[in-house]
Amino acid sequence: MPVQWLLRMVTWARNPPSAARVWLVLGVVAACLAIWGIEQLVGFPEDWAPARAPVQLR
Repeated sequence: MPVQWLLRMVTWARNPPSAARVWLVLGVVAACLAIWGIEQLVGFPEDWAPARAPVQLR
């Protein structure tokens, strides 16, 4: 484990994030999981898929 990660963990242990920040992060993660779940159930629209460029042979 890099020393930089250990120093960051020490900093977080001494000054933990506020409850509001923890709820914000959990809310963003929950929103991402909800979007992913809806996409898995319904599917991705065909119109939004990137178009493949034609292959050019030299």
